[in-house]
Amino acid sequence: MKPELRHVGESRTPVVVIDDFSGSLERILETADALAPYPRHTNYYPGLRRIFTAADTAANAYVDETCERAAQFIAGAFDIDSFDLLEASFSMVTLKPTELTPPQRAPHFDTTNQKDLALLHYLRAPANAGTAFFRQRTTGIERVTDLNVSVYVPVAEVQTAQLPADSGYFDGSDEFFEQIGAVEAVPDRMVIFQGSLLHSGIIPPDMPLTADPRQGRLTANIFVRGH
Repeated sequence: MKPELRHVGESRTPVVVIDDFSGSLERILETADALAPYPRHTNYYPGLRRIFTAADTAANAYVDETCERAAQFIAGAFDIDSFDLLEASFSMVTLKPTELTPPQRAPHFDTTNQKDLALLHYLRAPANAGTAFFRQRTTGIERVTDLNVSVYVPVAEVQTAQLPADSGYFDGSDEFFEQIGAVEAVPDRMVIFQGSLLHSGIIPPDMPLTADPRQGRLTANIFVRGH
């Protein structure tokens, strides 16, 4: 379990990539499969998300192990010695490209809090899938903060409205966003990054958009806040 520390964009923002993260992928997959079917996510996520509750004993044990294992990498890359769990889930991208809302067709950010981190654990990964990171060309913004969010959002709203209705999942660079980094989806690969970093899932056209966690793009999405 040797981490790779990447720095993306002109801001040199850290992204941590760790292969063979858990060493117990089959056990985690059993836990994920047992919680299916997952509900439709009601926010911006383009698919299904099973948020863990207090009753999900096996899933919560997995999250505890994951956070404990990730702590050393978080401390080294982000200078965060302790953190709190905000939310954890098993997630699947299932929306067809034609079903996406305008915000789902462009890169996004999760938060302006620079100590909020996303731990993205790839569990089942179709070929050519992954996660990409971006810079907004007009403003040069790569990470959205409390100081620049009022600059970023109005520009993003105007540009998102100009995207063709059939543009589908964002791929590469366009006139509004430049891709500044990418991580390939590999089973049992953990990716840790700031939620303020502009990002988007890499969803290839031939990826199965199924609700069956045994067939589709299955990830664990864990959000923590450092202090």
